[in-house]
Amino acid sequence: MKGSIGQKLLHIFVWIFLIGTSLFVLYPLVYVASAAFSDQQNIAALNIIPFGDGISFTNFTYLFEKTDFPKWFQNTLIIAISTTLSTVFVCALSAYIFSRFRFTLKKPMMMSLLVLQIFPSFVGMIAIYVILLRINGLNTLWGLVLVYLAGNIPYNTWLVKSYLDTVPKSLDEAARIDGASHFLIFRKIVLPVAKPIIIFLSITSFTAPWMDFIFPKLVLRSSKVQTVALGLFGFVTDKKNMFATFAAGSLLIAIPFVIFFVLTQKMLITSLGGGAVKE
Repeated sequence: MKGSIGQKLLHIFVWIFLIGTSLFVLYPLVYVASAAFSDQQNIAALNIIPFGDGISFTNFTYLFEKTDFPKWFQNTLIIAISTTLSTVFVCALSAYIFSRFRFTLKKPMMMSLLVLQIFPSFVGMIAIYVILLRINGLNTLWGLVLVYLAGNIPYNTWLVKSYLDTVPKSLDEAARIDGASHFLIFRKIVLPVAKPIIIFLSITSFTAPWMDFIFPKLVLRSSKVQTVALGLFGFVTDKKNMFATFAAGSLLIAIPFVIFFVLTQKMLITSLGGGAVKE
């Protein structure tokens, strides 16, 4: 009898803990969503009860009519897609070369990629700024894509190479006997087999620059080439206190991002759990 009572008390405690934790996690999200539909801009003036100030669409109207928010969204999308395509192509091709060919300084080059990944990216910010300045890459979208690509190469090359090492080389040899070139083998044989890791690389490369702030702040200047993160940050500076407008922009960005995650979640799980082909 005592054991049954203790078990019920334990279940009650677990439910209370789980509900409390859920409220603790969900309340800030609901609060930001309610702030997006509020007329009060100051965060201190907002009602602590979600949607207690009513529902208004003035913040969304302000974003589309009086700011460059659509341009910011377009710039961010261009950067994310360009970063994804360039990262997948360069890292997959580099990984194929390191996995399938023997050449001088192969091991030192692989170790150098590993060493480069150890250092935080912001350590080289001054060097990045100087390089972009000399090649006229400052305040350009392609300059920012180049920065992201350079940062993605070391770790992702190792990641894809480790996967390609598990792909039987007999597939390459059979295709080579049939007269296929190295690039044709890479495109027709290796890439289809390495589809799980390529999908994972595509998803991570697309999501990484979406809300990055540090490097866009370093590279981009004018409003016409700003990303969403830079544009929204301008609403909550010392000179501006437009938290509700910031919340509206954050909500607009979160919706397509959540949809993208839902659509790619199954692909991501499949790619992470995809078994490598063994000889």
